[in-house]
Amino acid sequence: MKKINKKKLFNNDHEAKNILKSSREEIDKIDSEIINLISKRTLLAKNIVNAKIFLDIDIYDKNREKVIYDKVSKLAIEKNIDKNILIQIMNLLTKLSKDQQKEILKREKNGKY
Repeated sequence: MKKINKKKLFNNDHEAKNILKSSREEIDKIDSEIINLISKRTLLAKNIVNAKIFLDIDIYDKNREKVIYDKVSKLAIEKNIDKNILIQIMNLLTKLSKDQQKEILKREKNGKY
């Protein structure tokens, strides 16, 4: 691996430490925002499952998932993010939503909702 000339990166240690600290603080804020958005997304499962019950639609909607994954693939290219990793993240998010919907259905069937 080629050695990086550290002098070209920052003017001094103080500058590098400040950048490191502020970047980490910004990442912490972004992480909190991501978690809040995941929570909000998961809470929408109640609305979705109730609508699916009323409309007599299965929890798994192949067409909807195709739309989601097509959108994710497009955004991955636009944002220059590894598509496979982004799809893995979406797999986790859709699983979380489906699991939440299944739990709501189970509670509703058992009268505990």
